[in-house]
Amino acid sequence: MPRAPDHEKRLDLARRAVAVLEREGLGLSTERLAAALGVKRPTLLYHFPTVSHLVEAALVELLSQQAAYVIAEIERHAHPIDRLYAQLRAVHAFHEGREARLVFLTQAIAASGGARVPEILARGTQVFEAFRRAAADRVREGIRAGIVAPCDADALVVTVRALVDGLMIHRVTDPTLALPPVHAFVWERLLAPLKLEPRAAVTAKPTPTPKPPSRAPRARTKQSTKS
Repeated sequence: MPRAPDHEKRLDLARRAVAVLEREGLGLSTERLAAALGVKRPTLLYHFPTVSHLVEAALVELLSQQAAYVIAEIERHAHPIDRLYAQLRAVHAFHEGREARLVFLTQAIAASGGARVPEILARGTQVFEAFRRAAADRVREGIRAGIVAPCDADALVVTVRALVDGLMIHRVTDPTLALPPVHAFVWERLLAPLKLEPRAAVTAKPTPTPKPPSRAPRARTKQSTKS
């Protein structure tokens, strides 16, 4: 079902406002922000009573878009380890070249959220917690099925998440950082060793080639001796 026009207008206003705040700083007054957006101050305040509401709307939309993109990439894989690797690469691909926007939004919420910060953080946690539990459950199922090496499933999923977030921040502080070699290292040293072949394929023994039936020895006939 398409979203209501007013909702789309609100999101568009949030996107443009965040771009202005990134350029001008969070200290920009609502009067100047409204003027930069080409709207009246009461209109801006109608949609967003505070800057924290504005930033939250922009962050929620960005994370929703990220979730849709990443889930689509993950669902292309069946093996739990392949899915974790797809998550790592997909998040970085989604934000490539615009990592600073996500960092700005999270910092802006912390700086302007005030009493709403715990609520905003709780909403963000809810978005990712269900995915984390599902990913860890898949790893545990893989261990039982013999396609994942024994490991701490929760710790593995959290480690991948930490790599996702940490490398994003690293890209902001050092835009020259090339992520493909890092991804390859994570795969070769952390994830690939945990990926096992299906148990049936590992334990199955090759069928021996049947030997041809042996022939019964011919009965020797006694040679007659002349007396």
